Amino acid sequence: MEAYRDQYARIFRDGNDIVLIAISTDDADALASWAKDADFPFLFGSDAGSAVGKKYGAWRSLPGGGAIDNRTVFVIDAEGVIRYVAAPFREVDPTAYDELADAIDRIAGPAS
Repeated sequence: MEAYRDQYARIFRDGNDIVLIAISTDDADALASWAKDADFPFLFGSDAGSAVGKKYGAWRSLPGGGAIDNRTVFVIDAEGVIRYVAAPFREVDPTAYDELADAIDRIAGPAS
């Protein structure tokens, strides 16, 4: 999440006509505290029951029991159509952020 914060202006146009919502299985209070402490400029949503992760294919069972939500990125256009999916998102690969920025530019048009 720190990479999103640090590249927010470049990738997400500093929030101009782009809405970033980070969804986590952490509870809402923990997310709110973390977001404030880390000075994240975008929204967080709690998916404590994994309903969103299950609906969008980010949730998966683990061998031997348990489950996890994969880090998955969706770019959704103004009409609500998913136009880009990175599943799982390669957060340690710098080119993944360039690909995400390119996907946003293709959907929203070049930043002005």
